[in-house]
Amino acid sequence: MSKYYFELTLKPDTNYDLFLDLLNSITTDAIEELDETLIIRSEEELDELIFGIEEFTKALNTKCEINYEKKENIDWIKEYQKSVKAVEVGNFFIRPSWEEKKDGKIDIIINPALSFGSGHHETTSSCIEAIDEFVNSNQTVLDVGTGSGILAIAAAKKGCIVDICDTDEVCVVDTKSNFDLNGVTFNDSWVGSTNKTTKKYDVVIANIVADVLVMIASDLKNCLNENGMLIISGILDKHINRVLSKFNDLEQIKLIHKNEWISVVFKNKKEFS
Repeated sequence: MSKYYFELTLKPDTNYDLFLDLLNSITTDAIEELDETLIIRSEEELDELIFGIEEFTKALNTKCEINYEKKENIDWIKEYQKSVKAVEVGNFFIRPSWEEKKDGKIDIIINPALSFGSGHHETTSSCIEAIDEFVNSNQTVLDVGTGSGILAIAAAKKGCIVDICDTDEVCVVDTKSNFDLNGVTFNDSWVGSTNKTTKKYDVVIANIVADVLVMIASDLKNCLNENGMLIISGILDKHINRVLSKFNDLEQIKLIHKNEWISVVFKNKKEFS
């Protein structure tokens, strides 16, 4: 282990998820999320990463507070683990492997890794809340943009038959290892999106950004069984009307609003061909 490590902290004024997506695409270092702040620690210098972030900030015409420090590599692992806490959502208890499970709760273990999804962000917790309320045992489920696989794992823990897909191969690999860690299995997986399957599902879950939800709305609906349920998330409240207009042929069952983030649960009213 090196004597020193480098810590880069970002706090964007807006477009938090876009900055997170950028970091996931340009670094293989673990990313910590804490109070709308992104933290990267590495034994390698991060100057080139900072340049990319600065250019990205300019392109978005926004502001991002950037702090960069060289630190002594003594309690890095302990400090990192202390910052990652378990979170309780409905009947689910999501924890890193070094935390103890909670009696009476459905246990999910997610260790921080490259892909997004540990239960702390509003979009993830809202989806888990919807899974807890609406998803039932033996249903077929597709998790689109699976990330860490936390939503698919939650469905599998409820006894569902789960398929997963993501356009990022790293996420699919992470998800497989996280399924193993949780002692559950998935049925099928692929790199790509909904346009690569002809299956119909009882439940389709998509926790991705609003622009992508708009682009793939038809594909998401085409994956639904008659009376199937669609759970979408990753929507900033300022974009909700534009997203809802793409799903107005479905029955809206529930809208979950947490801070500036919205998740929506729909029910299919007809069979799509």
